[in-house]
Amino acid sequence: MKPLTRWTLLFLFSCILSVSTVLAQEKPEKNTHAVVFATFGTTVPNGLQGILHIRDRIQKRFPGTEVRIAFTSNMIRKIWQKRQHDAAFKKENPSIPDDIFSVKGPLATIADLQDEGFTTIVVQPGHISLGEEYLDLVSYVNGLNAITTIKDKNRPFVKLVVGRPVLGTMGPRHPFADDIRQVATSLAGDIQKAKEAGSALVYMAHGNEFFPSSGSYLQLVDIMNTLYPETKTYIATVEGFPSLDTLIKQLKLDKIDKLVLKPFMDVAGDHARNDMAGDGPESMKSVLTRNGFQVTTIIEGMGEQDGFADIFADHLAQTAADSGITLQ
Repeated sequence: MKPLTRWTLLFLFSCILSVSTVLAQEKPEKNTHAVVFATFGTTVPNGLQGILHIRDRIQKRFPGTEVRIAFTSNMIRKIWQKRQHDAAFKKENPSIPDDIFSVKGPLATIADLQDEGFTTIVVQPGHISLGEEYLDLVSYVNGLNAITTIKDKNRPFVKLVVGRPVLGTMGPRHPFADDIRQVATSLAGDIQKAKEAGSALVYMAHGNEFFPSSGSYLQLVDIMNTLYPETKTYIATVEGFPSLDTLIKQLKLDKIDKLVLKPFMDVAGDHARNDMAGDGPESMKSVLTRNGFQVTTIIEGMGEQDGFADIFADHLAQTAADSGITLQ
């Protein structure tokens, strides 16, 4: 057999190089961007729909980005992790995704993503207002960003950023009044339900006894009553101001006798089913009924509504853009 000529060798080499180039182009680079949707969580299986729907809307907006759920409540995480080994519970609730049973907190979820090679992470809070839980989450992210290494290449993250709650936060970049107006606009369907029932619309928010987040709720009510003057909107909190007593006084002053009562929370969980709509004497429905009001309850988390769920995706997109991050 004749030895290969120099020109033949060059031709073969160029063919191999061309094939290698094509193969390299066909193999996409791993997307190192991820999203953590961090919310308080719920132990109520049906209540999960609000959280899962928000996750689905975020995933729909960014189909090429890894999206993980994190629960900030230690107690709720432990309950789900215990249920992971409860065959009877799983059989009764076949629609619950596997990742809920093994759900982790924000720190562990971020650590898992970093260990898997995700270096740019956007944390989107599932919180309603600028309060204690939101600020704790921001503190977690700030703590991780304080990590320094001798060599820049060994830093755990290229970028780790946190978004803002539904009703906004401080600063001129995204005025909170605009966020509150967007929320009010998304709630036209709730107004329509109350209008059809010939009732006022009353939301039950969580609130916080030790944090002045009530102003956001009251501003929301003011904007809704401006946008939808034909149907009055009110709000009361489980903790803090405005209380149920404050609500009752205002309803009587306004001569309101029929109410549609709905949770102003991502999920219709324990608060919605017991504190709001429960049959116990201290539930909001029971107290209002004793005070002469005709009450219709809606057991639905705000996260189950497309318009409200999309606000989380909007805030996420804005946070990414502000930080020079492109989510796929």
